[in-house]
Amino acid sequence: MTDELLSEEADAFAAEVAYWREVRGLSKRALAQQMGFDPSYVSHVESGRHRPTEEFARLADDILNAGGAVRRRWSAFAASRSPGRTPALPARPGPQPYAGGSALVVEHDAAQLVFDGTAYRLTMRRRLRNTGDQPVTRYLIRISVDRYPGEPERSNAHYRKHPLTWDELNLTASSGNEEMRWEAKHDRDAFKEVWLLFENPQTRFPLYPGETVWIEYAYTVATEKWGRWFQRAVRLPTEHLEVQLAFPTHLDPVVWGTETSMTTEAAPLATALTHVADGGVDVFTWSTDNPQLHARYRLEWRFRTETDQEHP
Repeated sequence: MTDELLSEEADAFAAEVAYWREVRGLSKRALAQQMGFDPSYVSHVESGRHRPTEEFARLADDILNAGGAVRRRWSAFAASRSPGRTPALPARPGPQPYAGGSALVVEHDAAQLVFDGTAYRLTMRRRLRNTGDQPVTRYLIRISVDRYPGEPERSNAHYRKHPLTWDELNLTASSGNEEMRWEAKHDRDAFKEVWLLFENPQTRFPLYPGETVWIEYAYTVATEKWGRWFQRAVRLPTEHLEVQLAFPTHLDPVVWGTETSMTTEAAPLATALTHVADGGVDVFTWSTDNPQLHARYRLEWRFRTETDQEHP
């Protein structure tokens, strides 16, 4: 066992808890209270000041309805600290359930959100490089919506009445020039997990070791189900990350952003967004090189031509 491997698995566990906590719209204090822990305990686990325990993993998985994801992360952490297990440190970037078990590096991650006044169209393009020794046959994506950030009870009630559906998402995906088939992994009112498969009814096209490929997927969410925020979580080693938001100019949009890492609370983005107006559309762009693994970048906006009453 190495301290580096132990720390890596602990960080991965903390990132998984943070992800599901945000999906459920819970603050660290609220989750700690539901688990019966001291209000600061979840914050200590997510920051790495406390190592996770089996009881914590079990309670967090149950309360967050994570479908076993938090427990699996705990199992990996427990295995890394077992005195009877002395594996060699895995080659960068290590085990990655997001890529079907193979090692992927994201050379370029470009995310675009376009709002036409009634719906948001999200388009994600990633250049993937397989650094492992096994072919990659699938890639995991997550779609999470929250109409009322910071108001979990209100959001949960909203999505129980108005669940996000596959038909309205109109999810499409491709790898190079090939259409990708997809399979749902988790299907909840405000959250979807989907395996994008490197295959279609006509052929299979796995990403072999040493190869690179562009993948692209896109989906649509109506304005009454989205919420005015867009977050990018760095779950794989990434060399360049770019986010672009486009809004109708007549809405007079203003955009700002924050960054959260494993060791720090939300802070303003280290660099400013760029803003250009082009043919009735305001485009905001932000990018960074070599973002920290497990970091989360959140962009938020408002439309100055609307009143609070117009966006309840």
